[in-house]
Amino acid sequence: MRMVDRSGYELLTNPILNKGTAFTEHERDVFELHGLLPPHVASLDQQVQRRITAFRELPDDLARYVFLRGLQDINETLHYALLTRHLEEMLPIVYTPTVGLGCQKFSQVFRRPRGLFLSPPYKDQIAKILGQRRFDNVQVIVVTDGERILGLGDQGAGGMGIPIGKLSLYTAAGGIDPSRTLPIMLDVGTDNQARREDPLYIGWRHERLRGPDYDDFVEAFVDAVAKRWPHVLLQFEDFAGPNAARLLERYRDRLCTFNDDIQGTAAVVCGALLSAVRAAGQTLKEQRIVMAGSGGAGSGIAALLVKAMVQDGLSEEEACRRFYLLGSRGLLLEGSNRLQPYQVPFAHTREHVMGWTVESREAISLEEVVRHVKPTMLIGTSGQTGLFSETVVREMAKHVARPVVFPLSNPTSQSEAVPADVMAWTEGRAVIGTGSPFAPVPVNGRAVHIDQVNNSYIFPGMGLGIVTARARRVTDTMFLAAARALADMSPARSDPNGTLLPPVSALREVSAKVGVAVALQAYEEGLAPGFDPARAEEAVREQMWEPRYESYRRAG
Repeated sequence: MRMVDRSGYELLTNPILNKGTAFTEHERDVFELHGLLPPHVASLDQQVQRRITAFRELPDDLARYVFLRGLQDINETLHYALLTRHLEEMLPIVYTPTVGLGCQKFSQVFRRPRGLFLSPPYKDQIAKILGQRRFDNVQVIVVTDGERILGLGDQGAGGMGIPIGKLSLYTAAGGIDPSRTLPIMLDVGTDNQARREDPLYIGWRHERLRGPDYDDFVEAFVDAVAKRWPHVLLQFEDFAGPNAARLLERYRDRLCTFNDDIQGTAAVVCGALLSAVRAAGQTLKEQRIVMAGSGGAGSGIAALLVKAMVQDGLSEEEACRRFYLLGSRGLLLEGSNRLQPYQVPFAHTREHVMGWTVESREAISLEEVVRHVKPTMLIGTSGQTGLFSETVVREMAKHVARPVVFPLSNPTSQSEAVPADVMAWTEGRAVIGTGSPFAPVPVNGRAVHIDQVNNSYIFPGMGLGIVTARARRVTDTMFLAAARALADMSPARSDPNGTLLPPVSALREVSAKVGVAVALQAYEEGLAPGFDPARAEEAVREQMWEPRYESYRRAG
């Protein structure tokens, strides 16, 4: 029984409390709802059936995205009941790839506010804005500045679609109570001129803040968050590469925070690759890995895989030498003044590549790297459509029985390769994982499922474990624990033809298992001193919110 102090229209317009036609006759009497609702009293099951029918009749994915956002703003319980029961069908709508289009069209489809928009003109009011009573119970915040939305670039205030979408999955897949989540947009302007000149644009019409002014604004925000919620989980999302890595290093020891583009992507890729090598009867430390894309995401994947290799017996130096990272100017080489600190461990000596090419050694191409390294794994986070060409993939496949090819860039239009092409170029031998969903590929008379190596396999469970254990910090070893827990659930462990990752329909169970592993790892590292490891699974399950209607009693 829940005590409620609202009634009438005010109750019906509160998305957390609203039950729509599911208010009982008694509740309609008590809360003065007669006449505001049609007379039929519906069950949640009936409401879900009505909404899924309407959803499937819509003409395109953008219309479906707008439909789900509208439902979320009206009735969150119904929204999440619909989402959890049809997660495989709806994941591509609330998350990649459709969320990218939702960000591009955010100003046009904006209807009612959700979360917070914080802008430099109101920097001195951040603490006051965060201090509203309605935010007292916040446990998880996702924040973006909108500069690197998927592979679409700077979307300004439209980037708010990403925190909203991420938090939808924290709830649908991870069981985080939606009333305890908060999406935040740091609207520091945009360098996207088309957005600024759009008369419908809802954001701050200003060039993007840079340098010390930007850093001071982010510092004011983080400081206010840490004071307002000492135990909150703050997830950074879709910040541009240099800022993403820099802000993570600056704040990871000051509060409980992580960057999903760097660490979450790394963990899900690590989990999928662990599944792939186990299915092939190999070990991770045997692999030769080429990474096309050496920004925060690519380097983050490599760094976590290095930790996994070290756990498996290699030295850190030996592990790093098994990676070949390429940036916009080719293979990373020692001595370049363009190297970021997180790229330095993976830069190869010029002596090592001597004789690889007759061309300038300042720009060793992907094709040249593949020819000389003969990689077992090819991973793309470059955002360059079609980068994994037929020449590159066929060259790789000459030397490897089961080439592992992961074109991970989002959305679909930015993918380094199309799975059907990769299968054709490898005679059906490739093990493929993608960042966005692709249809199954026919190979030798059977349809081969293409694993979507999606962060939703990791970050909801990370959040669940962190919140359950009340972890003080987030570490890379917690992400590695999550990756290993995911790999342990791989269907390929028992079936050579099985998928690398569990079905999307099992995401809530995946999140529970990941949550337990993360909570236990936090405890082992001394970051969750009040947590009882003996009841870890029970505690995680108790934390998971279920979308169902409570009975209401009028307060006072």
